[in-house]
Amino acid sequence: MAFPTLPLKNLENRHIGLTQTIAECFCEAAFVCLDRNHTPPQDFILSGDDFEKKAMVDWISPDDRCKRAWANKDDATRDGAYACALAATELCLGLYAVSRAETLTGADYYIGPDPNSVEDLEDCLRLEVSGTDMDIYEVRRRLKNKVNQAAVGKSNLPAIAAVVGFKVKRILMQNVQEEQ
Repeated sequence: MAFPTLPLKNLENRHIGLTQTIAECFCEAAFVCLDRNHTPPQDFILSGDDFEKKAMVDWISPDDRCKRAWANKDDATRDGAYACALAATELCLGLYAVSRAETLTGADYYIGPDPNSVEDLEDCLRLEVSGTDMDIYEVRRRLKNKVNQAAVGKSNLPAIAAVVGFKVKRILMQNVQEEQ
């Protein structure tokens, strides 16, 4: 059985909240992160509150110049996680980046079902993202932290937290419940 492909290529064509340059940078960072532990292509497991599916992740192995450009592991992991998390919310939830989120909202991006709806964020959700090269326990720990971070963000919009485990080939997503 063939699995769907995680739609990393040309994110800017579907996510109005990304420019071509930003989408390409995020994907380049993702390729560096993926290449740290794997050779392309690889199956990843994408999990959420009410789904689990496999997806094929394919990338172009970065050359030495690209690896040097992304030598800051923290920046590469953060930006690579943005690409993978946005592609995963598109594939699994039919949600697209419509705008970068403001500071203190407890999120990195606003995502919504209509990739062209940028006028009104009312139908959007917040997306809080993290990435790691650590084991599955660290992926789950980060997901819990990101859920908590989004829950206390200064926004009344619902949120989803997503953590990309580059080494363990997992992308975990969880709906965030508002703080009472």
